[in-house]
Amino acid sequence: MNYKTHFLLFIVNIIIIFTIVLFSTPDQLFVQFINILFYFALLYTTVFLFHFVAKGGFFDGLIFGFRRFKNVMFHKNDVLEEWKEKPLPSENINLRLYEVLKIQTVALNIVLLLLLVIYYSL
Repeated sequence: MNYKTHFLLFIVNIIIIFTIVLFSTPDQLFVQFINILFYFALLYTTVFLFHFVAKGGFFDGLIFGFRRFKNVMFHKNDVLEEWKEKPLPSENINLRLYEVLKIQTVALNIVLLLLLVIYYSL
């Protein structure tokens, strides 16, 4: 994905947040914008960190152990042992989605920090 697409996705996120804020009460509009932006940034950060951990191979040993345990307990006469050839979670991570999540997470958190600095400096 090119940077134009990342920028457009970022603008769409900001527009969605802004429309949610517009339909709320007019008091403390700036504070509500910061609060909703925080929830969006938290969601993006959580999904990005899960992808980061899975991409690093943290769950590979766990998944391999469960597959082996299942094979030993339920398929004792399985000669093919096809469970060894199944891809691990770190091999199934979509790298394009990972890059989009990384850029969007960083952008939303930077905007959130800038707005918090502006709010607390006033």
